[in-house]
Amino acid sequence: MQSHTEKTNAMRILERLGVEYHVHTYEGGALPGTEVAALLGQDPACAFKTLVTVGSPRKYYVFVIPVAAELDLKKAAKAAGEKSIAMLPQRELFPLTGYVHGGCSPLGMKKQFPTFFEESARGRVIFFSGGKVGVQVEVDFDSLAAAFPLETGNYVRAKGES
Repeated sequence: MQSHTEKTNAMRILERLGVEYHVHTYEGGALPGTEVAALLGQDPACAFKTLVTVGSPRKYYVFVIPVAAELDLKKAAKAAGEKSIAMLPQRELFPLTGYVHGGCSPLGMKKQFPTFFEESARGRVIFFSGGKVGVQVEVDFDSLAAAFPLETGNYVRAKGES
């Protein structure tokens, strides 16, 4: 853990859960996840983005998928037990989660929502937002899964799939 980075809610939760983590920082603001991975020398398959979705009536779900992938809303809805879900409009992200676009972490939101990680995270060391733009945390996924309530499955769309 790097002491010169101000702790975020996500980091505090990892500490409370006893999950070891490492902090990585970058400059440049809210960048696409693939650019963040490149800046930090991360394998894009191990770099994950946090997406917040909404079902009906106003039920929220968090999906954490590889930065180069697209969320398959049909698969996500099925996993959440919803008929359909949609991406949360960006303007609603901060009021709902306390996080801004580019700094949204699956940990430390104002309220904990059902959280789903793409199955490719299993057995890997992964990176995701530390809860602030320019901050990524590195964790062993299996350690996180043992300490934090989440589900895994296939929630991404294959290239060319609609």
